[in-house]
Amino acid sequence: MIEVMDILRVAHKSGVEPSLDVLYHKEQHIPGSIHYNIRRLYAQHPWVAEDTGMMVYHYNSRKPEENYLELRYCTTGNRYCAEKSCAQCVELPTNNCSGKHQTVDVFTFHFTSTFLHQFVHNVKLSNRKDEVLAFRHPHAFTKVFPLCNRKRNALDSLLNHSYTGALENIFVNAKVHELLLYSLDCLVDEKEEGFTCKFLADESGRDRIYQAREILLQHIGDPITIKELSRKVAMNECYLKKGFKEIFGTTIFDFYQQQRMEHAKYLLYEKGLSVTDVSALLGYSSISHFSAAFKKHTGLKPCDLLR
Repeated sequence: MIEVMDILRVAHKSGVEPSLDVLYHKEQHIPGSIHYNIRRLYAQHPWVAEDTGMMVYHYNSRKPEENYLELRYCTTGNRYCAEKSCAQCVELPTNNCSGKHQTVDVFTFHFTSTFLHQFVHNVKLSNRKDEVLAFRHPHAFTKVFPLCNRKRNALDSLLNHSYTGALENIFVNAKVHELLLYSLDCLVDEKEEGFTCKFLADESGRDRIYQAREILLQHIGDPITIKELSRKVAMNECYLKKGFKEIFGTTIFDFYQQQRMEHAKYLLYEKGLSVTDVSALLGYSSISHFSAAFKKHTGLKPCDLLR
């Protein structure tokens, strides 16, 4: 992975890397999954920086196995206190927090070409975003972009949540996919507001779509049908499917399966559970059905992640 501090040189207005102490560090490196690194830093001297995002598209036609997409972010203005964990704190990690240290927060999310293949498999590539996800764009590039409220809120939520263990993994995966979606929007000059589906112009309609996604995440181990989901959010099935695809860029089924398989990776690799146990926890009727779904969505066999 390219050095995480590169984003600081871009965000810092003087163009140099400031002197920083690490207050908090969390990372995850599961084979075939998202690799991420979060650091909360304390600047020993006052310095001025802007909330900044960076997309690194690494492409080498001669060594396609080394292709990757990396998202990096730097945010400022949050606070951190050593006396309590932000994950257990009722205060938001912003200036209204009583933490002693104002922080510079640095995030890196690393996606391999193998991982991203699931989003473009059997999909007609129609724009530059599709080409980047499929690694069909022929030139490597680095793009720097400002952070909109959606990206900033997703990043702040990674610093201030109450989830632990398996639920934390589900939550983090969902937020990282949000960031990938929002950051890909920066590749073209598109307005962030405006929807093809007219009912999404109403805030209550969008809220129901987001509520549907939260319900799906709550049912990772207890499969729910689209009919049941539509009843829970009080929305017509057709509207629910169309609205979900427009907001999140994927179908309900593909999103649900992808989240389940990401959670399966975590349970196999990080928690060391057996294939049998993971299959049961995710609600599969048989190990063979689970193994087939896992291979289809990840390109790996479940046993490949067992230590």
